Amino acid sequence: MKNSRVASVQFEHLPGDKEANLAKVRRFAAEAAGQGAELVICPEMCVTGYWFLRDLSRPELDALAEPIPDGPTTRVLLDLAREHDISVGAGFLERSAEGELFNSYVVAMPDGSHVRHRKLHAFVNEHVSSGSEFTVFDLPNGNRAAILICYDNNLFENTRAVALQGAEILIAPHQTGGCRTPSPRCMGIIDQALWRNRENDPATIESEFRGSKGREWLLRWLPSRAHDNGMFLVFSNGVGIDGDEVRTGNAMILNPYGEILAETWEARDKMIVADLDADHMRMNIGMRWIQTRRPELYASLAKSTGREMDTRTVRFKGIDEGS
Repeated sequence: MKNSRVASVQFEHLPGDKEANLAKVRRFAAEAAGQGAELVICPEMCVTGYWFLRDLSRPELDALAEPIPDGPTTRVLLDLAREHDISVGAGFLERSAEGELFNSYVVAMPDGSHVRHRKLHAFVNEHVSSGSEFTVFDLPNGNRAAILICYDNNLFENTRAVALQGAEILIAPHQTGGCRTPSPRCMGIIDQALWRNRENDPATIESEFRGSKGREWLLRWLPSRAHDNGMFLVFSNGVGIDGDEVRTGNAMILNPYGEILAETWEARDKMIVADLDADHMRMNIGMRWIQTRRPELYASLAKSTGREMDTRTVRFKGIDEGS
C-alpha cells in the first residue's frame, strides 16, 4: 500500500433534488482536491435522497433511477474526477438494463474508469433489489479498496470477505444514526426541532450526535470492522433531516487498529481529511489474525441456520436482530 490522503463527507440531501445534491458533491470534490486528497467519499443515496424512497411507487422510483454508467449522475462524477484529478464516490438509485432497481454507489476515477457497488442488504423499498457481488478494486495509486453500503457493514462476514480479497481501504457510505429500531439499546429518534434550531443551539443537537443515537452507537462496532480485518475505514454519512428521522453525521476515518484519525460531530455539512499511513498495513493485528485463520473450521459460516430473514423483515417488522 502507498501513503494516501482521503476525505469523508457528511451532508444533508434534499429528497429527489439531484441538482441540489450534486451541487454539494461538486463543492466537496473541489475542496477535497484543494486539500490534496486522492479520494473523496460522499454518503449513501446522497444524490437521489434516501428515506423518502420507502413511500414511493414503482413508477415514481423509475422516474428517479438512472443507468450506470450512461446516466447523468455517473457522467457528472466522472467529469469531477477528471477535472480535479481525484476519485469521487457518491450513491444514488440505479436502474439496470433489465429494469431492476438498486441502491448503488459509484466511485469515479480520473482516468475515466469507474466501479459500482449494489447494496447487498437493501430494504428501503420493496421494489429495490439487493446486490449479489462484493466490490473490490484498485484505486489509481494502486491501493486496494472495497465498497460496502450502510447495512452491508453491519454483517462482519461482509467486511471479512472483502479483506480476504485484499481490501486495504473500506469505503463505507451510510444513512444512519437517529433511526427507529426495535432494539431498545440501539440508536433512537432525534427531535427534528433540535436540528432546525441548530444555529441557535448547536450544543444540544451535537450532544445527541455524540451520544447513544450517533457516535456512541458507532463506536460499539465500527472500529472493530477496521481492527479485526486490518484495513482503513472511511465512514461517510448523511446528516440532518432524512424523511421523519434525523441522521447524525459523525463522518469518521479510522486506521487498521480501529483508531480514529479524523472525525466530526458538528451538526452541519462537513468534510474531514486524514492521511493514511502505509506503515499501518505492515503486520497490524487484523492482518496477523487473517494469516492465522483455519478455514477448514469455518464451513458452517456458509450454511443456512434456518433463522435467516430478509433484511426488510428484520428492519421493518419489529423483530429484534439479537433474538
